Amino acid sequence: MSRVYDCSVDSQLLTGMRLARQAIGKGELVVIPTDTVYGVAADAFTPKAVARLLDAKGRTRSQPPPVLVPGVATLEALVAELPDVVRDLVTEFWPGGLTIVLQAQPSLAWDLGDTAGTVAVRMPANPLALELLEETGPLAVSSANLTGRPAATNAADAEAMLGDSVAVYLDGGPSGDSGASTIIDATGLALPDGTITILRNGAVSGDELRRVLGPTLAGGGWPDDS
Repeated sequence: MSRVYDCSVDSQLLTGMRLARQAIGKGELVVIPTDTVYGVAADAFTPKAVARLLDAKGRTRSQPPPVLVPGVATLEALVAELPDVVRDLVTEFWPGGLTIVLQAQPSLAWDLGDTAGTVAVRMPANPLALELLEETGPLAVSSANLTGRPAATNAADAEAMLGDSVAVYLDGGPSGDSGASTIIDATGLALPDGTITILRNGAVSGDELRRVLGPTLAGGGWPDDS
């Protein structure tokens, strides 16, 4: 059966983190707390694990998961290019609730789904998530829920939806009240108009983004489809 580990208890934290690392290494799924909502995580470089994540949520390859990273150095290794304006965003909002879509490094041996050569990347502001990421490397992470259901804000809700499809649940208490992350598409910077578009409104507001980006931020914004 799936196990839930209360990370406020030292003994359970140590056991849960150890088992989570092992589960990721075996291509299994782990539910983790983040600064936004709870996420279900898989090794980004194990295609069968990513497929397992999509199956658990009831998603298809047309809805590839974002990738969580422990820092900017990992971001630089995953993307083809990191424009200066994106560096400004990362400096301002990472770690935090901003997911950035960029062109992926073409030499990477992974399969996140039908990404059209892009990758959505975020650094979460949660110490448990960051500790795990430091030890496992990049993780494909999507909100810990069944597609069409509200994203889980605690481990119990995640387990109620995902059950035994997940090997380990790390319970870090209630998630923050910021909701899901904001998703922006920075691939448009390569086009003549050189703009960034909001794909999903979330934890970082359009006004906050515009404060950094100015006219580089185009209009737009879509609701969260979890």
